Amino acid sequence: MIKVAMTGVYVDDVARAHTFYTEVLGFETRLRMDLGDGVLFVTVGAPQGAQPDLQLLLEPGGGPIAEPYRTALYDAGLPTIVFEVDDMRVEYERLRAAGVRFTHPPQEQGPVLAAVFDDTVGNLVQLTQRLR
Repeated sequence: MIKVAMTGVYVDDVARAHTFYTEVLGFETRLRMDLGDGVLFVTVGAPQGAQPDLQLLLEPGGGPIAEPYRTALYDAGLPTIVFEVDDMRVEYERLRAAGVRFTHPPQEQGPVLAAVFDDTVGNLVQLTQRLR
C-alpha cells in the first residue's frame, strides 16, 4: 500500500510561514532544522497527532519554477492546499478573530462547506467541511 507521507507548499518566508501555520492555524511542528545560511527545513502537521504520519513541508517559494506557479495560482484565486475542518463556522470565526483575511467566506459547494483565506506567505488556502 502507498500512502502520502509528506507534501509541500511553497511560501515566501519559511520562518514566518512556520509561525502562521503553528500559532494561527494550530498545526504542530514536526521537524525544524537549520540547514545553515538562513535556510530552514520545517514540517508541520495536524495537532495532537490527528494525522501522525502526514507532514506539510514549508518550502522556500522564490525559485524560477515555484514563483511563477504560486503567482499564477494566487492571481487566479485558486487555493494551493485544502484543509478539512470539523466545524467551519467555529474555525472561520476563530481565524477571523486572529486577523486572518478570507477571500471567500463559507459557502456551500456541492457536498462541502468551503472558505478560502490568505496564508500571509503567498498562498490561498481552502477550508472545507463535509456536509452530512
